[in-house]
Amino acid sequence: MKIEPIPVVTMDDNRTMAQLLEAPTVGYEDAIVVPEITADNFELKHGLLTLVQNKQFFGHDKEDPHAHIRYFNKITSTMKFPNVPSTSVKLMLFPFSLEGAARIWLEKEPPRSILTWDDLVSKFINKFFPPSKTTNLRNEITRFQQRFDETFYEAWDRFNDLLRACPHHGFSELHQLDTFYNALNSNDQDSLNSAAGGNFLDKMPRDCLRIIESKSKVHNSRNKSVVAKVSSSSSTPGISPDVAELKDMVKALLLEKKTNPKLSLPSKRSRKVVLLVVVLILTGIVPPPMATFIVTIFKSLGTLPSNTITNLKVYLKCITTRSGVAYQGPMIPTTSSPPKVVEREPEMTKDTVLPTNN
Repeated sequence: MKIEPIPVVTMDDNRTMAQLLEAPTVGYEDAIVVPEITADNFELKHGLLTLVQNKQFFGHDKEDPHAHIRYFNKITSTMKFPNVPSTSVKLMLFPFSLEGAARIWLEKEPPRSILTWDDLVSKFINKFFPPSKTTNLRNEITRFQQRFDETFYEAWDRFNDLLRACPHHGFSELHQLDTFYNALNSNDQDSLNSAAGGNFLDKMPRDCLRIIESKSKVHNSRNKSVVAKVSSSSSTPGISPDVAELKDMVKALLLEKKTNPKLSLPSKRSRKVVLLVVVLILTGIVPPPMATFIVTIFKSLGTLPSNTITNLKVYLKCITTRSGVAYQGPMIPTTSSPPKVVEREPEMTKDTVLPTNN
């Protein structure tokens, strides 16, 4: 910052003492230098200023300066002025898009230190997107993993959000595709391999991207996966209408129990949930660990009888799910037969009085 020299008062100065003691009025120039506009009748409409101010950047940690620049460019690109460079319009409007800490930052910049739009963008990004933030986002991209119960479309959308948040991440398209593919659960990896007609990674990068984009467009017709990745050699089937029915029933029972903890839920409803779990296990739709977890929850809430597993054998053959799948197989195999409970009548006992020595 250039420091203005203190004026030296000479004997020939004819100003009064009051005038000499007035605060100087130099050094109030803006940091942004807007080139002279020679076009006739040029005027910034109030509506454009309002549009820019509707989405201001405050400089908070969670704000994305790249997203702000993209939005600002989109807004200013809608206005064209004859014989006026678009960069000049941007330099004039940008201060109105800042507020709070961001506005204070611009006001503290040295006067006439920003001469072009590229200078302004560079200083703005370096201020509100420091190297530490770049490092953190690059690590998030590298360690990306598909979340539990996250659809393919949601994972792809979240991965792209990370890339957009750090445009200067430096990862090639090949690295991005490889990272995303290896972050998916085995079910979605198998789906990509099937669409590729073999190993997905054997395709050209542009073909891999086309397959991913095509698969992500059908997210509305896809249901969420049942479980996360189990192993690289096995795949988990997608959710069927039966599992959706089970999920609805579980929610209804838990909500009813939460609303009235003392309520004794109908045993018929509870039994139907457990029997449906068994059918889904035997048909391979739901893995046993998940079903066991559900049954355990209901037992702990008191919604299931303690002999649930025994009761399942009796009613198993008469189950038909909502999708029309009926189980006609044998009883549930067990490693050993449960011991039979034999009800006995209580035995009569007679108290014996021991003799005492007087």
